[in-house]
Amino acid sequence: MTTTVFILPGLFNSGEGHWQTLWENSLPNARRIVQADWNAPDRADWVATLDAAIAASEGPVVLAAHSLGCALTAWWASEPGHAQHALKVRGALLVAPPDVEREDFPAFVTGFSPMPRARLPFPTLVVASSDDPWCALPRARAWADAWDARFHEIGARGHINGDSGLGNWEQGRQWLADMMR
Repeated sequence: MTTTVFILPGLFNSGEGHWQTLWENSLPNARRIVQADWNAPDRADWVATLDAAIAASEGPVVLAAHSLGCALTAWWASEPGHAQHALKVRGALLVAPPDVEREDFPAFVTGFSPMPRARLPFPTLVVASSDDPWCALPRARAWADAWDARFHEIGARGHINGDSGLGNWEQGRQWLADMMR
């Protein structure tokens, strides 16, 4: 059975030059999880949308999350009612998790703080940048440790988004492929 890649964008969705959009357009088994409100995210709504998508999936899934999509993944996995559906998740690639606990984190993003620190029930790789304006490297590493995830720092790549110059981001695609095996 084919593994489906669920693309989980963050705040404001992922634009045309973002690696998530490029993957969605080039991987036949990729599907963006569309949230009702990209501009004023509510954790309960986002978690319910993700859970419904995973529940409806007929086969295994891999999560490819960016920014707030990483916090979404951690919150979804930490809620006990999702344990049965979590069995469908073969792995998660969590890229540029944002520090949702920062005092200057946008107030219109509701319910994502504090970041869950429970071990994730599936293999996970956290990828972070040394100069991410939304999360200090030690914080991202601490979350990876709490989640029992592997951690990879990719150097100075900002928020690892469309502005980071990654294009189709071949290294990320390789990590994703490894999770699908």
